[in-house]
Amino acid sequence: MSLGPKKILITGAEGFIGSHLTEKLIKSGYDVRAMVMYNFQNSWGWLEDLPNEILDNAEIFTGDIRNWDSVRQAVRGCDIIFHLAALIGIPYSYQSPEAYVDTNIKGTLNMLQAAREYGVEKIVHTSTSEVYGTARFVPITEEHSLQPQSPYSATKIAADQIALSFYNSFNTPVAIIRPFNTYGPRQSARAVIPTIITQLVSGNRQIKLGDQQPTRDFNYVKDTVAGFIAMAAAEHSVGEIINIGSSYEISIGDTARLIAEIMGIEVEIITETDRLRPKKSEVKRLWADNTKAKQLLGWEPVYGGHNGFRKGLVETINWFSDPTNLKKYKVHLYNV
Repeated sequence: MSLGPKKILITGAEGFIGSHLTEKLIKSGYDVRAMVMYNFQNSWGWLEDLPNEILDNAEIFTGDIRNWDSVRQAVRGCDIIFHLAALIGIPYSYQSPEAYVDTNIKGTLNMLQAAREYGVEKIVHTSTSEVYGTARFVPITEEHSLQPQSPYSATKIAADQIALSFYNSFNTPVAIIRPFNTYGPRQSARAVIPTIITQLVSGNRQIKLGDQQPTRDFNYVKDTVAGFIAMAAAEHSVGEIINIGSSYEISIGDTARLIAEIMGIEVEIITETDRLRPKKSEVKRLWADNTKAKQLLGWEPVYGGHNGFRKGLVETINWFSDPTNLKKYKVHLYNV
């Protein structure tokens, strides 16, 4: 499927992955409508950090994924939807689970209904590796069981299933992309890699983390964006769930030590109780099997393996080390 002259809608375009996807598509010459959440400041989030030549070619639509009228207006006239809008912070989902139901489940339902109404050609719906919970086998294939170990993951499981139900019931052309832990420039400090880097760049030599033992499959944002575009373009992705991961596993503690090594810093890691998840909610192990992505999409990570991970970390560290970027983060606070 050629993306060609088609009109593309990106929900959650103001966020970390959404802003990178918007930037890449516009640079590639595509016609993009970027949906950002309405707010009293008319802030466009990370889109405001993009060069003017990018923003001048984006159609910015302010609205709310939870609002049906807003979603219908955003979808009208679009051929392809990248649905990324979601609440994603796991600790905040413990505090405000209802907000996650409204945004992640109801918001997805609104998008699906509008897409069906207007005959959208393809919807790339964003899932998350958190739906798998702690790995029961590795590497994790798309057939792995789903385990709702947090309110966040429960709402993403529900959103995925609603998306699949529209495919099965109405033949709505849904493709579900399941990225593992994406990292890179512009990521929120709610995520562990920015948490580590911002503390070190700010001069801290004792950094605060939660549990150091869990392992993750970190995927550099450029690879994740390439996966999104491949999902939209692939002829056989409709009705499929596809992992996007590096297939490289590393613990949180070893990640912190690798970052410190790259930065040439001696570091002490302190476990802070407030940063620990409830015992049964912590996902202990994530490691992606990306075979399906290679076979169906022709996608594979450029930043794969230890060397690729190190390369991605260098690029991420360089971005956060710029004082202009660092000042946008409240390093002294724990971001839930």
